[in-house]
Amino acid sequence: MADAALQPHSTAGDGVAVRLEGVVKRFGSVVAVDGVDLEVREGEFFSMLGPSGSGKTTCLRMIAGFENPTQGRIFLGGRDVSNLAPYERDVNTVFQDYALFPHMTVAENVAYGLVVAKVSRSERSRRTADALEMVRLPDYGKRKPAELSGGQRQRVALARALVMRPKVLLLDEPLGALDLKLRHQMQIELKHIQQSVGITFIYVTHDQEEALTMSDRLAVFNRGQVEQLGTPAEVYERPATGFVAGFVGTSNILQGDAAKAVTGSADPFTIRPEKIAIGPPGGAADPDEYAATGRVEDVVYLGAVTRYLVDLEGGGRLVVLQQNLDVESMEALEVKGDRVGLRWKRDYVRPLEQIEGVGSEEEEIG
Repeated sequence: MADAALQPHSTAGDGVAVRLEGVVKRFGSVVAVDGVDLEVREGEFFSMLGPSGSGKTTCLRMIAGFENPTQGRIFLGGRDVSNLAPYERDVNTVFQDYALFPHMTVAENVAYGLVVAKVSRSERSRRTADALEMVRLPDYGKRKPAELSGGQRQRVALARALVMRPKVLLLDEPLGALDLKLRHQMQIELKHIQQSVGITFIYVTHDQEEALTMSDRLAVFNRGQVEQLGTPAEVYERPATGFVAGFVGTSNILQGDAAKAVTGSADPFTIRPEKIAIGPPGGAADPDEYAATGRVEDVVYLGAVTRYLVDLEGGGRLVVLQQNLDVESMEALEVKGDRVGLRWKRDYVRPLEQIEGVGSEEEEIG
């Protein structure tokens, strides 16, 4: 359980920590954020996911107060903060570059905001110790940032933000500078800390795995707008648009004649690679299945799984992802060039509202 010193202030109201209403942000002729409506619930780990230039970071900066909206309003705990300075908002921000003072010790870095706020020495010491305990660095207070690893410096930056007891903690791609293994470890650690302290986290990332791993809910941004909002399972399993299907995980999209050859309709649909079974061609499909026949164009053996790129006889391509339960690398690679049959449950097919901005399967398999 979190120490009481790190618990957020109680917030009266409707359970919404952050609300954006019709928010627009223009930089000259460039529309960075285009009419975003969004609610983040109290105590939620909420992610803003999208590619570079999608508007997610600009939204975070407007919540923090580093930018003011051109139109629309921003509420924190029911209070309109659209034009308030950052120091007038009960939020704190953790950045990718840590922004630690190199000449200060870890404890001095963590306590810096408390010094500025004129918190008493005894209270500073207690809250600093609590914060370092929370990020599992209780014995590192006397060290300098240069003596720490990248992951430890990120924990110190997190402790410095948590020690101020913000209602909302904003995290701007904080794990981007870490190597892959450490990034995976910190994803789990961040989620554990958020659950322990109960503070609302708003996390910006372009990494869909990060968003799926940590979030209670996430918003997928594209061209300054929210393309889809939901839980990780909802967004992954039921993508609403072609962009979401292609950006959140690897996805297959068929449309036109290629779609019609499988489903009988030319309307676009998506099917995830891991939902497709691959086997010998021929044989009638079950009533609850779709089936297609094609030739294996490429094979990528990845150890635990193998990815197959299959050119369909009815047009289009599908990426198929299969676990290597009883398959070794040479067996998997020998399938290249073979004619195969594909099957998947009809329930796994998701119709799409639009297909604009979707990458090709060739790009995704490479």
